[in-house]
Amino acid sequence: MEAVLVREIGDFELVETPVPRPGRGEALIEVSVTGLCRTDLKLIEVGHRDLELPRVPGEEVVGVVREVCPGAEDQDRALGAGADPASFAVGERVYVYPGISCGGCRPCLRGAGNLCRDMRIMGFHRDGGFAEHVVAPLRSLIRVPHGLADEAAVFAEPLSCCLNALELGRVGDGDVLGVWGAGPAGTLLSRAAVLRGAEVIVTEPDERRRERVETWAAGPAWAVRATVVPPPDGSLDAAIVAVGSSHAYEEALAALGPRGRLVVFSGLSPSADAAAAPSLDRLHYNEQTVVGAYGCAFRHGVEALDLLASDTLPVTDLISHRLPLSDLHRGLEIVAQRSGMKVHLYPRGRTAAVAS
Repeated sequence: MEAVLVREIGDFELVETPVPRPGRGEALIEVSVTGLCRTDLKLIEVGHRDLELPRVPGEEVVGVVREVCPGAEDQDRALGAGADPASFAVGERVYVYPGISCGGCRPCLRGAGNLCRDMRIMGFHRDGGFAEHVVAPLRSLIRVPHGLADEAAVFAEPLSCCLNALELGRVGDGDVLGVWGAGPAGTLLSRAAVLRGAEVIVTEPDERRRERVETWAAGPAWAVRATVVPPPDGSLDAAIVAVGSSHAYEEALAALGPRGRLVVFSGLSPSADAAAAPSLDRLHYNEQTVVGAYGCAFRHGVEALDLLASDTLPVTDLISHRLPLSDLHRGLEIVAQRSGMKVHLYPRGRTAAVAS
């Protein structure tokens, strides 16, 4: 099969490699589409703390079950409620939750499997979806709802991360939320927040991305606006920074009002200056909170797919490029230069799939 292989940081190659074989408790998935994001760019270009080489990257995957190997009795211990790995059948469309948590450590038992002390991540610790096939644990699979197209379903991974951030930021009805960045993640954050009843102000210096926000905000259902000027000091109930800029974090902290919550959603880019530490006096006297948000738990994947299937949160308009996997170089350039929005990659012989 065709696959992208990273042997050393800063380089990758397109290789022909045998189709992997699933072991007990695993399934062989034929990849239909995989999403490309800035994490993939970082992983390939500068590395990542969790990366083990050599590796096939790709953590945003939707595909079709081609082989199932039932596993041990405890294979489902880390799954969300209602999951039944034994029931997956050949031919079913699935989204692959990228993490494998132990299910028994303190974070797992508290519902934060994404912070598992023994987390293994697809595309980092085990081979991912930049290939024609990928092996995944049965307990990591979530069915794609009937009628939801593959190219929409693959947004489940980035949307899951956004849902985790909104949950940690306690964003809800009546809140005024500031979002820094109108790229794919910032846009998903904004749209999901509106569905929670929040009013959203998006700060974005790129005129093209501001125009996109204004286009999908034109309908009466979207209480959101885009601006190049950050919100006034003290005006926000919550703020989420979806860009790797220390300046954006400083603006967000200044814009927080009493009992405001800042969600640290995006890490700083390697070229960014260190972010200024928040004033402890300011946090103290205003009862403000700063909370990190990293990745997503399995349950967020279930929630994301349900939301995508409900047709209340549009996503396919964010796809700016559909490329063959062999054109990964171009995809990485688009992500690095921010010249598009969401880039989707299709393995050899696959094209944009319709819902089934």
